[in-house]
Amino acid sequence: MTVKGRPHELLGAIKKCYHVSAANAVDIMVLISFREREHKVEAQTLAAGVSRGIVRSSRSSLYLQNFEPVKMGVKKEDGFLSKIMPPEEQEILDEMDIKVKKYLRGESANFEALRDKKLKGKLAVKEELYGKSAKAAAKVEKWLMPSEGGYLEAEGIEKTWRIKQEAIVREVDISSSKNQYDIVLPGQYLLSNLQMILFVRETVRDVVFLHNELFFAAAQKKYTYIYNRDGTELHCLKEHGAVSKLQFLKNHFLLASINKFGQLHYQDVTTGLMVGNFRTGLGGSDVMQVNPFNNVVALGHSNGSVTMWKPTSAAPLVKMLTHHGPVSALSFHPNGHLMATAGTDRKIKIWDLRKFEVLQTLPGHAKTLDFSQKEPNFDSWVANPFETPKQRREKEVRSLLDKLPPETIMLDPKKIGNLRPPTRRKEKPSKEEREAEMEAAVADAKNSVSTKRKTKGRSKPSRRAKKMQEAVERAKRPFLEQKKPGEELSKNKKQKISEQSELPKSLQRFVSKKAAS
Repeated sequence: MTVKGRPHELLGAIKKCYHVSAANAVDIMVLISFREREHKVEAQTLAAGVSRGIVRSSRSSLYLQNFEPVKMGVKKEDGFLSKIMPPEEQEILDEMDIKVKKYLRGESANFEALRDKKLKGKLAVKEELYGKSAKAAAKVEKWLMPSEGGYLEAEGIEKTWRIKQEAIVREVDISSSKNQYDIVLPGQYLLSNLQMILFVRETVRDVVFLHNELFFAAAQKKYTYIYNRDGTELHCLKEHGAVSKLQFLKNHFLLASINKFGQLHYQDVTTGLMVGNFRTGLGGSDVMQVNPFNNVVALGHSNGSVTMWKPTSAAPLVKMLTHHGPVSALSFHPNGHLMATAGTDRKIKIWDLRKFEVLQTLPGHAKTLDFSQKEPNFDSWVANPFETPKQRREKEVRSLLDKLPPETIMLDPKKIGNLRPPTRRKEKPSKEEREAEMEAAVADAKNSVSTKRKTKGRSKPSRRAKKMQEAVERAKRPFLEQKKPGEELSKNKKQKISEQSELPKSLQRFVSKKAAS
């Protein structure tokens, strides 16, 4: 590999890489150019030799002492030499570059297309901050989060579900083989650390924790109650009725419930207000889940359909037929784009919520569904197992300040903050257009007057003319009543018109025309 670049850039790179003075850096450059020109020796090999003290140089001669080729890697940035390093360090840098790209917020801004210098400066500062945060996140992932989700790679026609733990133990190290266990977990994995036992002496259909582990809500036989960790009853929610399923929306502090009559309730636990109360029209349901992507509540019904709701809409956002029988279980992927449903028709289906299409259908009957929990690394900003009381109080205050309004719940939350597409404003009709419309209305009114001769005394020309005049005035009235821009009626005229309109029709003929005008 040949080192190419401008002389001052090569000199700076050599000084920075090997921590040598300017004179020694010049000697290294002389060696590189001399050996490339005369003997075609790789430049990075000689540079490594000079830095390790096994090559001595002068302006006119070159001496090699016990020289052994050392393979080095050269990293280039923007077409120029930046560093010369061993291959191990080069691999680490390449891996970090891949991780940094994963944490970058999209592509960088196109500064060449911008003309505003102030905007360029602001964007440059933001891009620099984004780059620093991406590098910090990549370092944390590299050095502080070494655990990665394991997987099995099948070969040929081999099926992963046929591989047993005994076969895996023979292929892994001793420390990993100690993790072999045989346990049946029919639902979600729970630590089963007993905090309290509370006897309410009646049926409990569902229990859900609120914003932290200190409070929980229980759907009992008749009403829903909120308790603290000591088992003390704090609130009785009678408006929910006989609830069969509960869910808590932590970002909005909303307690959602569905009762046996098919009524869906949303209640704000911070203020106690009932945000929404809707009838699903599909009967009771005991299948209820919250989409973590957009906080939309999904309900599974006995007719095989799944409906999705938000607290500001009395009609479901989505209604889809998933099974030819009652829905028995429902679950969402953490990214919110996949949904798994199970029904009594002995089928488990995976749905793509971006297209609302079935991706895969599996045979089997399930009462509970849950997607994989992935890696074991915990996020202290979500659930910190080593949380102190002070941190818990600060977290509670922070979550209350970050509480989202119910209007932010929608199918596509990416629309929040976007600009609405420009709409064409309705232009006001011109004076000529208004006159043409009024003339057309007057002509229609004249034609609508019947010219049929009636009984004696009712077909006089004066009566026909009066009737036609009344029809013309009725046709002109909507155009004359249109308020001109900047024109306002006087207070006395408004009062007279209101008094005239308040009079019954039989007495309006006694009002003088001067007073009305």
